[in-house]
Amino acid sequence: MHSSSEASSRSPLRLGLLGIGNVGQSVFDVLTRNQDEISRRAGRSIEVVMASRRNLAAAKPLADAGVRVVADPADIVRDPSVDVVVELIGGTTVARDLVLQAIANGKHVVTANKALLAEHGTEIFDAAHKAGVVVAFEAAVAGGIPIIKALREGLTANRIQWLAGIINGTTNFILSEMRSKGLDFATVLKTAQSLGYAEADPTFDIEGVDAAHKLALMSAIAFGVPVQFDKAHIEGITQLDAQDIRYAEQLGYRIKLLGITKRVPTGIELRVHPCLVPSERLLANVEGAMNAVVVQGDAVGTTLYYGKGAGGEPTASAVIADLVDVARVGNSSALERVPALAFQPDAMVPTPVLPISDVVSAYYLRLRVSDEAGVLANLTGVLAKSGISIDAMLQREAHDVSGQEGNQTDLVMLTHEVREGTLDEALAHIQALPTVLAPVVRLRKEELA
Repeated sequence: MHSSSEASSRSPLRLGLLGIGNVGQSVFDVLTRNQDEISRRAGRSIEVVMASRRNLAAAKPLADAGVRVVADPADIVRDPSVDVVVELIGGTTVARDLVLQAIANGKHVVTANKALLAEHGTEIFDAAHKAGVVVAFEAAVAGGIPIIKALREGLTANRIQWLAGIINGTTNFILSEMRSKGLDFATVLKTAQSLGYAEADPTFDIEGVDAAHKLALMSAIAFGVPVQFDKAHIEGITQLDAQDIRYAEQLGYRIKLLGITKRVPTGIELRVHPCLVPSERLLANVEGAMNAVVVQGDAVGTTLYYGKGAGGEPTASAVIADLVDVARVGNSSALERVPALAFQPDAMVPTPVLPISDVVSAYYLRLRVSDEAGVLANLTGVLAKSGISIDAMLQREAHDVSGQEGNQTDLVMLTHEVREGTLDEALAHIQALPTVLAPVVRLRKEELA
């Protein structure tokens, strides 16, 4: 049995923080506050010895605590006293160069940068494997939720069938507010920005790109495939209408922006888009800026991971969990470590990603039509000809563009499952009908059963 004094006699793990923003400061704070607990788990102490920040004056609290602060992050990557580089500067250009240089210099890397790994992960993991160092990234997906560790280690006995997640807090906050307050997208986005949930330029969040970065990493770990962000189908929430959220609710569904990856006989699905989820599902009840991921495995069944997807200390929690892993296994051989993407590097399979036209799903359709005899029969006739059957339907009085009630109606339909390409062809015929007065609104529906 090892005593705590034996553990403390091992040399400390020395960190260099690239970037001291909210997360970098939180990593330092949590390490300091929970130092005793963390070193008891790691078997050695973990200490920040260097940190970089362009504005040196802003880094005074760390300098006062004895950390060597530099303006140029490359100084940390080159410094022989640093064992692990913690990359928290973001972006995919400077960060990529620094991470690859750190690996070349024999340093382990812990990063919270999902964009970097989604776009350059194959190159980075390959370099790390050859150099015999660890690249850990728990903080890159779903903030403080240990979903990477669950997929990579906890569920390792399972053939994972699918996973679906609310993995962007900004969009989930916006959709929650739109639903609960009946407000439109633009109004709620302004609120999200004023509360700090959305950036001044929220494009990556609201267009689904951030969620797709995270999904590409989870998909690789779940199925043992390369990181394939460039093949993901991505739709955001900017086109969502408050009335569709209301109609979905009346049909027993809530609209969420989901990242979904699924194993199917012809390959894997990799898609981010808004979709209807039954109101009784746990995912449908994840509100505000929270994150949640559901994973379906053949042995374990359905598991759910829920928590804060962003914020200084939740993200620091994930960064430090990775650092403890490095402290424990840093000097072991590559074969004794858990591989970065769960499967041994030579066992990755380049499985094809299905184009969205080949994905099979159920759908929500909203059609603005003339309120006259025979319209419904024409519409259902076109759908029937394509083999598309209706599961449920609503008819609601519509308002014309001047806000006056006229001879228009909204028809809302839920379909049974159909291949997307088949639906596209049917909708092209429907859109051409003279009684269809506006572009058809189409959303996917996921039962997650």
